[in-house]
Amino acid sequence: MAIKRKLQQIDTPPAKPGFLGAGHLARAIIQRDFSESDPFILLMDDMLDKKDNSPAGGPHPHAGFETVTLVLEGEIGEGRHAMKTGDFQLMTAGSGIIHTETIEKPSKLRIMQLWLNLPKAQRWINPGLQELPFEEAPALEEDGLSIRVYSGSIAGLQSPIKNQTPLLLADISMKPFTNTVQQIPANYNTFLYVLEGSVNIGEDEKLLKAKEVGWLNLVGNDAFSELKLQTTEAATRFLLYAAKPLGEPIMSHGPFIADTAEEITQLYRDYRSGKMEHI
Repeated sequence: MAIKRKLQQIDTPPAKPGFLGAGHLARAIIQRDFSESDPFILLMDDMLDKKDNSPAGGPHPHAGFETVTLVLEGEIGEGRHAMKTGDFQLMTAGSGIIHTETIEKPSKLRIMQLWLNLPKAQRWINPGLQELPFEEAPALEEDGLSIRVYSGSIAGLQSPIKNQTPLLLADISMKPFTNTVQQIPANYNTFLYVLEGSVNIGEDEKLLKAKEVGWLNLVGNDAFSELKLQTTEAATRFLLYAAKPLGEPIMSHGPFIADTAEEITQLYRDYRSGKMEHI
């Protein structure tokens, strides 16, 4: 008998003023303790409507985890690492890296940036960067359903991104009165974030609306599970995040993730002494 996934918890995170100043709103999507959201550490929905030419952002370090960035609107970065609407980037901070995100001109921008835990055995691997432009992300459109896969696999689509932590990230749109059943690993911690419209989830058809985050029940089983999705009169778009919990506690401080407080202290020493390279 197939394992059925169901909607277990709904969060409605508020948008609050962000650290970039005027025009920046940030919504913290993950409202759970890490022991429940594992391996997801945090996820921010950053919305920026910048009106002036003063620089915002700048160089900053990361270590011990991965940043997973999806641009929903606008452009960020320069040169070969510039990102536009629909582009994806996975940065493995690993042993430590300095990352620059500076916005100097008026911009309308919306990005989703996830902090994803690394397995303890890979926490201090060499830093790396993987990029997947919108045009190259595997996608399908059929029967009122549109899926674009940035990481992992779903609906017969496989992303070329190589993962340290098994991660599924898909951008899914459904036209009104569309039904689909998708398979996802039963033991993946899974949530949906609705960008527009609404979707009924599971056999009991619990409703998840725009700006809401819905966490599915977690089944400790290596088999695949079925996720039933249904829309009514509204066209709907949501992001699906799913990843396998690592079951490894973490120490978090500022831009660093580690296993012990001593490692956090050493990371700050490495950063201040110039040992971290700039990407």
